[in-house]
Amino acid sequence: MKKKLIALLLTTTVAAGTILTGCSGNDKNSTSDKAKEVSITNVSYDPTREFYASYNELFQKHWQKEKGEDVKITASHGGSGAQARSVIEGNEADVVTLALAHDITAIEEAGLIEKDWIKEFDKDSSPYTSTIVFLVRKGNEKNIHDWEDLIKKDVDVITPNPKTSGGACWNFLAAWAYQQKRDGNDEEQTKQFMKKLYQNVLVLDSGARGATSTFVEKGQGDVLIAWENEAYLSMEEYPDDYEIVTPSVSILAQPSVAVVDSVAKKRGTEEVAKEYLNYLYSDDAQRLAGENYYRPSNEKILKEFSEQFDLNMNLVTIDDFGGWDKAYKDYFEDGAVFDQIYSE
Repeated sequence: MKKKLIALLLTTTVAAGTILTGCSGNDKNSTSDKAKEVSITNVSYDPTREFYASYNELFQKHWQKEKGEDVKITASHGGSGAQARSVIEGNEADVVTLALAHDITAIEEAGLIEKDWIKEFDKDSSPYTSTIVFLVRKGNEKNIHDWEDLIKKDVDVITPNPKTSGGACWNFLAAWAYQQKRDGNDEEQTKQFMKKLYQNVLVLDSGARGATSTFVEKGQGDVLIAWENEAYLSMEEYPDDYEIVTPSVSILAQPSVAVVDSVAKKRGTEEVAKEYLNYLYSDDAQRLAGENYYRPSNEKILKEFSEQFDLNMNLVTIDDFGGWDKAYKDYFEDGAVFDQIYSE
């Protein structure tokens, strides 16, 4: 993963430079000598770097075949919440592919995305899904098998910060759901469990990829609470160093995608931006998602990866928390449950 990270970080750095250059006021899509090229920017969250590096090449071939036009795709990656705020504050994304629906709703509420964006694409505009698992060091010396093992006094946990990372929000809710099932929905007991868990957290990185680097590259912690695809990438890079542990209860994590309508209209990229997201549902893109350890939303193609994924996991959904608007208000807004637990 280290080599991949360096290459992708360099790509992101170049991409960031491209974004800044674009602020000079010249519309990249109106230049006459580039009539056969269109440019779009995808602002995404941390763990999608590898997937979109491959998908962008796939889409470029598709667009060239369909429209006879080259498409230049600039990628930006970071913690999902922070990425959403960057778009709200002026980072001109044609599309956003973020970790959770609430981050895109925040952009909608800022007036940049039209209402009902979640209905624009299939499966609630979630072309692939994931879940939350544990990554432990080979041999699993601390005998970590479920969420309750994460509150042992000798266990050091790595997980990102829910204030900036969408993956961290999914992590929190998965742990909460586990304890709620154990204690009969006793909120105070669950808060105490979550307090003990976060007392064991060594570092709250700003994003999921940063947390992975802390655990894998820097060697900190006994367990990483991770996106499933992040855990598999670590296993792919270091097959002899890590193991994946599947907890008894986890959550169906649904990353969301949307066209940033105000930017796409201004830049004349509405057609290509919409197709960029729509093509994520094509068979080729769905298989590519599976190859990058995301769960395809196409059930038929998902079954092709049944040996890779545990398709019988006990997964709660965001609907069990009343949807993202309610869940975010209850757990992650300033002064909500996470702040109460962490400040203690």
